[in-house]
Amino acid sequence: GVTRKALNKHLRGTGLWFPVDPGADASLCGMAATGASGTNAVRYGTMRPNVLNLRVVLPDGRLLHTAGPGRQPRKRAAGYDLTSLFVGSEGTLGFLTQATLRLHPLPEATAVTIASFPGVGAAVACTVQVLQAAVPVARIGECPQPEVGLGVQVPVLELNTASSHPEFLDEVMADACGRFSRMGLPVAATLLLELHGSRRSLAEQQQQMEEIVRQNGGSSLAWAEGLEEREQLWSMRHNAWYAALALRPGCQVRHKHGDDGSSAHGALSATALPSLAQGYSTDVCVPISRLPDVVVETKQDLQASSLTGPMVGHVGDGNFHCILVFNSQDPEEAQRIHAFTQRLGRRALAAGGTCTGEHGVGLGKRALLQEELGQEGLDTLRSIKAALDPHNLMNPGKVL
Repeated sequence: GVTRKALNKHLRGTGLWFPVDPGADASLCGMAATGASGTNAVRYGTMRPNVLNLRVVLPDGRLLHTAGPGRQPRKRAAGYDLTSLFVGSEGTLGFLTQATLRLHPLPEATAVTIASFPGVGAAVACTVQVLQAAVPVARIGECPQPEVGLGVQVPVLELNTASSHPEFLDEVMADACGRFSRMGLPVAATLLLELHGSRRSLAEQQQQMEEIVRQNGGSSLAWAEGLEEREQLWSMRHNAWYAALALRPGCQVRHKHGDDGSSAHGALSATALPSLAQGYSTDVCVPISRLPDVVVETKQDLQASSLTGPMVGHVGDGNFHCILVFNSQDPEEAQRIHAFTQRLGRRALAAGGTCTGEHGVGLGKRALLQEELGQEGLDTLRSIKAALDPHNLMNPGKVL
């Protein structure tokens, strides 16, 4: 299927882009099926609000257009929202074969910076204050409908504002990413901040951001506005998984441009081949107001459990991840990993959040799903599944 990078390459020269970025160059229908999110979600939303229509092959072979054949309204009140039902369904209700997507205008100006903080609490508190104090300068611009092929034909009428999406790395992850990508980050809780907007609004928000960072004990900021510099910073962030695996002895990292990692460019495009060491990534999402407490409690839990679990997250929307690296041949450590992930999920639920903001339920969080939705909610999901897939053909055993 068409991937997000292929779509954005096709859109060059139109002034439009598709901003949902889960890190990997995933297929667009796969991103819809998993309800993908990522670094841009706080500004542009997840896949759910950016999908206007889906073509789905149902388990019995019928073809469904979730908003009706050829339809792409910006809003609708006609019947149940079938599009949202299939977005995030994790392959349990049908095959997604075409997506009609909402495109967005490219920002006039972009700037990225990195700020270091004395602790995770200060870094996350800074994020909350940045979101609360944002002063967007808005204008409404109408763009003509592009004929882009690839099954994506979307009229665009967007509110173009100055905005930011902060990414959080704890001191373990900052150290790992800095060493892996050879960028020499301070070993400290870190925020990676990107602003979009007009040049005038961007300058205003940069000034405001610097003041909030200083108030929370953060480092001085140096802004990267050139494309190459910005891409280097985000490449470092997107390689967090491989950087985390490299923390654990026994986890081999092979570089595309030489096994010894002698090329800096190779280090930025590495693939990991774990031996006894394995990585397990889990995530939760909580209300922004509860995020500082939940992150600090999770950090303390990791330390008390003697686990290698660097933290990273799209904290602008309350979502963070723990990448747990452990010895797959050690049953006792594997049990500690499982117990930690269950505590993390329940900590998020107790804070009014969800057991997963991005990764989905799959097999590992089915028990937490019942705690989150309650028996009535789970029974409703099972009724929907039984109505669409009575023979349980689609991804059996997953989610429910």
